Amino acid sequence: MVDHDGDVVEHERTSWGQRVSAHISDLQSQVNWIKEGGNLSQQDQQFIEKANTQLRTARETLRQESFWSRFNGRSIDRALANVHEAEVAILRVLPESQFKWKGLPVLVHARLHLDPSDARLQQLEWHLQLPNGRIKQLNGDDRELLASTLHAAYQAEESERARIRNFTQIVCAAAVIMTAIAVTFSIWALLDSDIPPRFCFPENPDRPESPLAVCPLGRNASWEGVWFIQFAGMLAAAVAGAVSLRKVRGTAGPYHVATSLLLLRLPVGALAAVIGILLMSGRFFPGLTALDTPSQVVAWAAAFGILQETITHTVDRQGQYLLDNVRAPGRELESRPSRSRRGSTGVRRTFDGN
Repeated sequence: MVDHDGDVVEHERTSWGQRVSAHISDLQSQVNWIKEGGNLSQQDQQFIEKANTQLRTARETLRQESFWSRFNGRSIDRALANVHEAEVAILRVLPESQFKWKGLPVLVHARLHLDPSDARLQQLEWHLQLPNGRIKQLNGDDRELLASTLHAAYQAEESERARIRNFTQIVCAAAVIMTAIAVTFSIWALLDSDIPPRFCFPENPDRPESPLAVCPLGRNASWEGVWFIQFAGMLAAAVAGAVSLRKVRGTAGPYHVATSLLLLRLPVGALAAVIGILLMSGRFFPGLTALDTPSQVVAWAAAFGILQETITHTVDRQGQYLLDNVRAPGRELESRPSRSRRGSTGVRRTFDGN
């Protein structure tokens, strides 16, 4: 469904895309209302035209989003960047009757994303301060301060989102590289007959020159055994990754961080199983060379696949840290509680007049 302003409501669009589209529609109605009110100066007309251009760009970005841009949130971030600039432009031309009440929402957003020591935030708090916790109405002299503070808060928010998007891209790139390495090794094992025996164990561990008797799929070395070791490691990594999801709190943003981390575990688990069995067959671990059955070889491959959690757990923590630092109204900042508490106590001190 398309209205006369070009705003689109599509059922196949993502939930985040629908939210941004609804926000664009609301801002467009404000722009239309301001234009219909008339009495605009030439400078105000330029701001209105700029807001229209940015809203139109945001619509086009949402319409042309691809699967990959949806997955990493790039299209939503591009649309939001234009929406934010349109909001700032609208704030600069709002009639006095509407502008005087804009101080509180701008202040709330600025406190979420700006450091409490930011001079613009402190100046805005001082302008809004009234006794008994009341908030002062703004006038035309405060317009530029309000617009510049909101613009700075939006830039800080976009930087927070950009860090998450960049992290997701890095994790996906790492997953692709690890998958390519695992597939290359599988093809190497298929083409080179000297590779499969490296994953077998001698009949007598005390005599490495004794005949090989324990291989992943029986007594004969084969490329299928190498592939099965990789599959066992990948399967174990998938199960371990599914268990680790119990700690994921999710995100309100359009970023598939948890999904990309789960995908990274699969090739890492396969490679961990390969490396682990190679180390055991090379007698790197004393006392762990006497494997008696193929099932033991596969079991150790699965164990090494689970051990990849020690590597990916650090990446998980970094991803959750970045998600926690995209602040939204009604949620405390958990990764840096001191900053959140400092900002909240600063709010009380300002409006209490202390």
